[in-house]
Amino acid sequence: VRMVESGGGLVQAGGSLRLSCAASGYASSEYRMGWFRQGPGKEREGVAAVDSGDNTKYADSVKGRFIISQDNAKNTVYLQMNNLKPEDTAMYFCAARPKIVRPTLDKTEYNFWGQGTEVTVSS
Repeated sequence: VRMVESGGGLVQAGGSLRLSCAASGYASSEYRMGWFRQGPGKEREGVAAVDSGDNTKYADSVKGRFIISQDNAKNTVYLQMNNLKPEDTAMYFCAARPKIVRPTLDKTEYNFWGQGTEVTVSS
């Protein structure tokens, strides 16, 4: 199983970034994805998740600013991040959970993880 994130970088506060995560090596129809992040000195936290019906769940801290979407044909999930804030600075990870699990930000429900892409938001 391989999950590869991309799209991170340095951006000024108020700016936008779009993260991508391409997955391979498992039956894509059996899993759905989510995004997590881990800031300096912090625990990994859930950011957004999506299910096969495009139902979504977001952390309160990103609601109205981040949008998760998916392209099932490409087995890819995206995270559009708008109006970024310095507190969004973190390593961002995508992860896959069995599709029967509803959209959740509980990291223990996820089986596979990417290596992460770094996002830095300057003030």
